[in-house]
Amino acid sequence: MLLELNQLVVQPGQQLLLKNVSWQMYENILEELGERRAARVNYCDGLLEIMTPLPEHEDDKEIIGDLVKALLEELDIEFRPLGSTTYKNKQMLSGVEADQCFYIQNEAAIRGKKRIDLTIDPPPDLALEIDITSRTRLDNYKALGVPELWRFNGQNLEISVLERGKYVKSDISRNFPHLPLVDVIPEYVEQSKIKGRNATIKAFRSWVKSQLTN
Repeated sequence: MLLELNQLVVQPGQQLLLKNVSWQMYENILEELGERRAARVNYCDGLLEIMTPLPEHEDDKEIIGDLVKALLEELDIEFRPLGSTTYKNKQMLSGVEADQCFYIQNEAAIRGKKRIDLTIDPPPDLALEIDITSRTRLDNYKALGVPELWRFNGQNLEISVLERGKYVKSDISRNFPHLPLVDVIPEYVEQSKIKGRNATIKAFRSWVKSQLTN
């Protein structure tokens, strides 16, 4: 008897790993689960991960995403946030759904596009993963060529940048090279849990303006 996908239950904060999954099986699973789902699906060279985030995971994702948007707006940089859009490349046998992602330097290249095809389009310039319950694997991001990845574990922000096909830990963001975001972002995430989102975003915008003035 074959196990149907709709029989699987992945509790919030848990992950399900499936080995020896073909590309066609991965495509079928994405189609069966549909776009309106709570679970995130990642794939790399036969290994499939299905994960359902916790509420605190979503809180951190939203506030950090809002901080990045505020930063880009204050810097007057055009950008396109694409949330948990599925990015996949059959040639690379990789597919990923980030917690949040942004086109920044390559925003103009995908402006107005309803579908992103990584065989012809660039990957997002910045991807964000919230690693509260599990550690994000780098292989699929590396295969897709995402130049910068942020991982937040609930307390610390870790920035990894792609250099010569490998991710290297960095204290500086390539997208925002003049700002100490590794230290500052966690402070504002914590502040949001005490003072609220709006007050935090307002304070962050003021901080960014002070940095620009200096």
